[in-house]
Amino acid sequence: MLDKSTFRDAMAGLGAAVNIISSDGKAGLAGCTASAVCGVTDEPPTLLVCINRSSRNNAAFRSNGKLCVNVLSAEQQALAAHFAKSALAIEERFAAAQWDDLATGAPVLQDALASLDCEIESVTEVGTHTVFFCAVKAARTQGAGDALIYYGRRYHRVGERSVHATPAASPAPPQPRQRPGRDRPAE
Repeated sequence: MLDKSTFRDAMAGLGAAVNIISSDGKAGLAGCTASAVCGVTDEPPTLLVCINRSSRNNAAFRSNGKLCVNVLSAEQQALAAHFAKSALAIEERFAAAQWDDLATGAPVLQDALASLDCEIESVTEVGTHTVFFCAVKAARTQGAGDALIYYGRRYHRVGERSVHATPAASPAPPQPRQRPGRDRPAE
């Protein structure tokens, strides 16, 4: 079986957008930083969010039944770190930014690159994490901006301003590889 350290080292090579997951409802405000978010399908619009089972936000997300995925810009790195501090009171986290709402009542970060307002459709437990499958009820995008990415255990800026103005030389096209006993020349 693959050990945890090797798996984590390999996953550090998988870059991901940095998001603030926010919720409000009968369990009160909840919010944390997460990069384990991805789209599942666009018909119906669905995404998944993975949250550690030991996170105090986990129970609140479940109870509230709704959440918003707020995709952060590179300029919001300090806010990402702020929401990652588990010792910080939830009210202090939310006081650091401006919020509104869309369809579900979950807090929507006003200047996020994109916000996806969701109802939680189903929940699955996998190891140390809960996977929330979420139906997107509303979405909002802000204009252009560089994205905040987590890669190699660090934050990075990705976007138009971070790309070189001159294109890199195109590499030579890959040559087909012959596998003994499998690939035969066409007759």
